[in-house]
Order: sequence, then C-alpha cells, then structure tokens
Amino acid sequence: MTMPESRQIAQVTGIAAHQIENVLALMADGATIPFIARYRKEKTGSLDEVQLATIRDHSELLQQLEKRRAAIIESLTGQELYQGELKQKIDKSSTLQELEDLYLPHRPKRKTRAVMAREKGLDPLARAILFQQKELHVRGYLNKEKEVHTEDDALAGALDIIAEQISEDIKVRNALRLLFKDKGLIQSEKKKSEDDANSKFRDYFSFSQPVKRIAGHQLLAILRGESQKALKISARPDEQACTGQIAAIYNLRHHRYHDLMEQAITDCYKRLIAPSLETELINELREKAEEEAIEIFGKNLQQLLLAPPLGQVATLGVDPGFRTGAKIACLDSQGQLLAHATIYPTHGENKQAQAAQIINDFIKNFGLQAVAIGNGTASRETEEFIKDTIEDKNAIVTMVNEDGASIYSASETARKEFPDLDLTIRGAVSIGRRLQDPLAELVKIDPKSLGIGQYQHDVNQARLKKKLDDVVSYCVNRVGVELNSASVELLSFVSGIGPVIANNIVKHRNDSGPFQSRQALLKVSRLGGKCFQQCAGFLRVSASSNPLDNSAVHPEQYAVVEQIASDLGIKVHELVGKAGQYRKIDMNRYTSENTGLETLKDIMLELDKPGRDPREEFELFSFSKHIQSISDLHEGMIINGVITNVTQFGAFVDIGVHQHGLIHVSELANRFVKDPAEIVSLNQKVKVMVLSIDLQRNRIGLSLKQVPQ
Repeated sequence: MTMPESRQIAQVTGIAAHQIENVLALMADGATIPFIARYRKEKTGSLDEVQLATIRDHSELLQQLEKRRAAIIESLTGQELYQGELKQKIDKSSTLQELEDLYLPHRPKRKTRAVMAREKGLDPLARAILFQQKELHVRGYLNKEKEVHTEDDALAGALDIIAEQISEDIKVRNALRLLFKDKGLIQSEKKKSEDDANSKFRDYFSFSQPVKRIAGHQLLAILRGESQKALKISARPDEQACTGQIAAIYNLRHHRYHDLMEQAITDCYKRLIAPSLETELINELREKAEEEAIEIFGKNLQQLLLAPPLGQVATLGVDPGFRTGAKIACLDSQGQLLAHATIYPTHGENKQAQAAQIINDFIKNFGLQAVAIGNGTASRETEEFIKDTIEDKNAIVTMVNEDGASIYSASETARKEFPDLDLTIRGAVSIGRRLQDPLAELVKIDPKSLGIGQYQHDVNQARLKKKLDDVVSYCVNRVGVELNSASVELLSFVSGIGPVIANNIVKHRNDSGPFQSRQALLKVSRLGGKCFQQCAGFLRVSASSNPLDNSAVHPEQYAVVEQIASDLGIKVHELVGKAGQYRKIDMNRYTSENTGLETLKDIMLELDKPGRDPREEFELFSFSKHIQSISDLHEGMIINGVITNVTQFGAFVDIGVHQHGLIHVSELANRFVKDPAEIVSLNQKVKVMVLSIDLQRNRIGLSLKQVPQ
C-alpha cells in the first residue's frame, strides 16, 4: 500500500514528517491555520501560514487520490481484475495520472471501433499481427453476418484493435507525454468568422510558442479566445517525431508486418493518442497558469487589504460625478454615518459656491480631518475643487481607489446597514471608510470586484475562492479585530468564528451592550470553548480592565504573564508597554509542555507593543496637478502614479486620468524581470515616464526604468 500521508506530503514539500503529523492532528481537532501559526509554534516548528496551507492542500489532494483509487478498485473488483501485478501497481501508485493510466485499458468503454472489431471476432487476428505470427489466415475471419465481407474489412478491424492497444500502452503514453512537453508547440489562429479590426485577440491570430516557454497569461488569453470562438488552438509536437517514437517502442523496423503496423501506429496517433495527450497537456498547462494567476491575485489582495490605514479620523467620503453631482458622507472616527448630501462642483459658479459652503460647514460642524475622493468619473475635477475651496488647509485630501464600491452599495450588507440610503450615498460611505481602514471595509466586497489580478473569471473558481479566503483570513487575523466595533463581515474571517457566530456576536453586542472582556464572549450563543480557543487571541477588547484583552496574548497564556509580573514584583499592567522588562528574567523558567521559548518570545514582543498594527504608516499622495485627462499626456513626460494591479506581464498604474497605464514587464527594470512582484507592489507610489499613447485603443504605455534616478 502507499506510504503514510505525512511521509508523502514531506516528500513533496520538504517539511519534516513529524511536523506534518502534528499539523494534521491539530487541523483534525478543529484548529485553524491562523491559530496554529500563531499559538502552536512548538507543535509545528514555527511553520508559517503558507506552509500550513500547503500541508492542508496536499492532504486534500491525497484524500481525492484515495477516493479515486477506491472507485477504481471497486470497478476492477467487479470485473475480477483486481489481483496479481495490476493490484500491486494500483496499490502502490502515488499520482492520479499513474492510477488513470493503469485503469485505462480496463475502463468500461463506449462503442469504439476497437470494441466493434472485437465483437466481430477480430481480436485473434489483431494478436497475430501484433505478435508476428507467420501466417495470418485472414480469410478465416470473413463473416457476412458480422459485416466482415472482405480481407480488407478484417484487417481494418484488427488494426483498430491494435491502435487502441497502443494508445493504452503506459510506456507509449509516458514517452509521448515527454515529447509533447519537450517539443510541443502551442499554436493559435483566427477563426474565419472573427473580425480582424475589432478583435481583442488579434495578437493571437497567428501565434506559436514552445510549450516550455509559453507564459501563463498568454495561455489564458488564448484559451479565452477559444472559448469565445475567436481562435482555434493546438498543442502538439511534430507528428513524425511522435509516430517514430511509437515505432521504436514496437521495433517497427524489424516487424514482420511492418506496413500494417505502420498504418495502425499512424491511425493510433492521429485519432487516439494525439487528441488525448493534447487535451491532457492543455489541461496541465491551464492548471499551472491558473495557479500562477491565483497566486498573483492572492498577493495583490494581501497588499490591498494591508494597505496603510489613516486610522480613527473623522472623514468626508466623496463619490464624484458630473451629471448627477457628487455624493458626500460625513463619518465619525469609527466610520459611523453622521450626515450626507449631494453637491454639484462642476455645474457652474452658483452650484460651486453652494458645494463649497456645504463642505466647509460639514468639516467645521463634525470636526472632519480628512477627505476621501473616489477615483472614478469626475474625480480629478472634484479633487481640484475641494483642494481650492476647503478652508481647513490642514485637512488631508486624497484619492481612494473606488473599485467595488458600487458592488458594496447594492449588496445585502449595505442594504442592512443603510436601508433608507440611496446607493450612491452608500458608495460615498464606503469610500470614506476605505481611507480610515481599508481592511475593515474591503472584506465586505467580493475580491473579484476589486479590480486586481488577471483572468480571475477564467480560472478554477473553487480554488480561487479558497485562496482568497485564506488571504483575507490571514490579513484579518494578522491585524486583529476590535470586538466592540467590528462588522459581521470582519468578524466572519476571525479564526474559528464564521458567519453564524459573527452574527450572534453582533446581536449579543446590540442586545447587551459592549463586551467588557474576552471572557464575556462565552456568553454568546453557540460560541463554545473550542471556538473561544480559536478566536480569542485575535479579538481586542480595548474597554477591558485586563490590558491583556487588548493584545495578541492568548487567554491560555495569561497565567504565564501574571507569573512573570509577580516574579518581577509588579502588576500586569506595569509589564505591558514597558520595553525590556522581560530581559530581567530567565525565560527558561517559564517553559512548559504547552509554552516553549518561541511562544514566550511572542508574548514578550507583544507586551512591548500591545495590539501593534503590522500595517505601514499612512502616506499622503497626490497626482500631478496639471494632468487630469489622457489629452494632457505626451510621450517622454514624467508623472506621479500609484500601482493598482500587478500581473505576470507588468503592472497597471493609476496616473489620475481615468485610464490606467501599463508598465510592461520589460520596462520595470534594467534587467530581466521574471516576476513583476519582485519590483513593484500594490499601492506603491511611483514616478513613471509616458512611452506611448494609443487614443484609439485607450492604452497608455509607461516605463519605470527610464525615469532618471
């Protein structure tokens, strides 16, 4: 039988088997990845979230493999074939492909040409040709009732059987797999019905690239073109090389029935093997390309969610617009809506004067310290107007990426929170909150609506969701959540909680008032001891009398902290925030079976800076003032921009003209760049040079490497 699960995963990942065993045991007991990574370092050897997710994913793949193995064994047992050498090979197979290859000759078949030939009694003739019997006695196989009228009919049927046998030969399939991967060409061409001038796929109308060199984004673009019936694609090596490989395996040069075997091999390749291995190869390349795209999406999402927050600052959220005006929403420092209005800063002097009065009154009356302007239609005009007319010149005025704000506005979440508000006012609220705390607001929106990643609608949606859920969970738990102000959506991503308990927490908070401690969580409906263990360390209760409740120290370690404080002759609150206090004592005195030095180090670092936010400090950014539309650009100019999306082929940049520009991967640095993420990241502020402006296609080419340093 196959080796133990932990050893199989260890071979693939390079992680020690004993670490994997401990991780799988913790997961089986209901522990989440954030909890294990943060609070069970002694058990795992300090594996991080990525390594833990890798173990989980490989474990799930092995479970799928075992499920398929069981189904194949059941089928073979029913055919009385699960025995001898085949049984040993099935039991020892370690990949899905190996299993399927072994099962292929015995899989129940539809009525293939070979099956029909066997029904006509031609199997002995096929074996006679294959094993080079001296005499074939073809006439003995003629049978009018079975429609074998001539010797040619008999030979044709026998060759169909041989072709199918060759196609199911594991040695042949493995040899050709290598050839397809090593010498295969991905080719695409235009379908006759496609219009050259308007097609977005015209770069692939006559495209050819070796399988070994094709980029994932190119493959996904070609596959999208095929799905939209704009392109025809193929992925094969040279046909003669493939048939020659089969001929060599069957020693065709010295075969008694050379010509007949050559016919069978050619037919086998064209009709059976090539289409099968081509599909297999494209699926394998697609899966790799999708994994790359999903990984890029995950990195982008993490950077977006961990963008620097402005913090608890009363803010004016602005959703700009020309015809219908700009919607504005006053938010207090906690993001609660105080007032809202519609202004018309682009509708002439009278409307502008009214708009200026409303804005300045709001800022004065509600103590607003910042203005967040969505970067959509009329954004630059609105920004210029507000900066020129605002009386409080100390107020922060900045642009905010509004991708997905309209999705939030129409969502069930927004309707529950603001049932009586217009969609556009909800959008202004979302824009303002994004400046205060991007993470808390963006978790309310489907990540696929946030304008990041590439080909997100073309990849495996289940795998994409799993990855994005992992990323959101990582970000939320890394930052920590204030229990008494967090939304249901934010609480849902806290370790161990989920939507049902998140709703129960908010209901309890609304019914009974703010939580006074972490321990009070146990009064929430359906939140038991296991859930408390998983979530407590990631929730902050700033109102608690126990300072540890507002830190990342887990309640199960409170006793250790109290003992350390006692040994130092101080109270716990005197230990919190006093850098270096723990250096006075020997940490080894406090280790135990469940508390090692790694955990103690984490506790002490947390006590130095309790509840510290791992995100960077907010940095104010402004676009080049004289650039407001694409017509203001000219080649060679250098302007400010913000990276809004990183893909395999480059990075998109918001330069403040409503159309994002592209820095192609070749323009990122004065060296070869394999991964644009090596050079740039989401929300990074950059200076870029304009290389090209294509008004017809609405494209702007930019360069990072050509900007003088």
